[in-house]
Amino acid sequence: MPLREEFVSAGNWLFRWRSYLPVVLFVPVVVVTWARARAGEVPVPDRGWDLFCLLVSMAGVAVRALAIGSAPAGTSGRNTAEGQIASTVNTTGMYSIVRHPLYVGNFLNWLGVALFPRSAWLALVISLAFWLYYERIMFAEEEFLRGKFGDVYERWAAETPAFLPDPRRWRAPTLPFSGRNVLKREYSAVFGVVACLTALDVVRESAARGEAAVDPMWVGIFLAGLVLYLLLRTLKRHSSVLHVEGR
Repeated sequence: MPLREEFVSAGNWLFRWRSYLPVVLFVPVVVVTWARARAGEVPVPDRGWDLFCLLVSMAGVAVRALAIGSAPAGTSGRNTAEGQIASTVNTTGMYSIVRHPLYVGNFLNWLGVALFPRSAWLALVISLAFWLYYERIMFAEEEFLRGKFGDVYERWAAETPAFLPDPRRWRAPTLPFSGRNVLKREYSAVFGVVACLTALDVVRESAARGEAAVDPMWVGIFLAGLVLYLLLRTLKRHSSVLHVEGR
C-alpha cells in the first residue's frame, strides 16, 4: 500500500478508537503521580500547581468552545466512527488561525493532566504520543476535505497553520457565537478534565499520607463539576433549551 493511502487508513482507524487514547495516556500519569508522592518528591497539597494545571486544561476547553460556538451544523467535530462528515470548509473564527483547533484544544486538555505530577519527561512523552496519534488522524481528515472541496480547501490549507495558531490571520466568524451550542457539546469534556485531576489528587494525597485522602479544594471543584454535568446532561436529553437551529 502506498504511504499516502497507508496514512489515511491508519488515521481513520485511529479516529474510530480515539475514545481509548485518554485511558492509555492516563495510566502513566497515575503511576508517576503515585511514585513521586510516595517518594516525597512533590508537596502535598500543592494547590497553586493544581490550579495552574486546571487552568491549562480549561484553556483547551476554551479553544474548543471558540471553534464550536461559531461552527455551522455538519462541521467542527461532527465526524462519526463510520466516517468523515463535512458540509462545508470552516475558514473563519478559530479556523482562520489554525486548521485543527479542536485538536489544539484536546492537546491542552491533556497537557494540564500530564503536568500534574510535576514531571517534565512525562509531559514530554505524552505530548509526543499525542502528536504521533493525532498526526495520522489530521492527515486522514485533510485528505477527505481535499477530495471533497478541492481548490477551496487547498487555498485555505496553504495559508493556515495545521496546529500552531497564528493570531495575525484572525477573521471574524460568519456565524454568531452560541454559548448554548458550546454547553450542549462540551459539558462532558469539562467534567472529564475535573474528574481526572480530582482522581490524580486522590492518588497523590493517598500515596503521600499512606491512607485514603483528598484535598478539600478538589472535593469542592469535583462536586461543582458534577452538578454542572448532571444539569446540562438533563437539559440536553430532556428539553430543547440547549438546541440551536442550524448548529
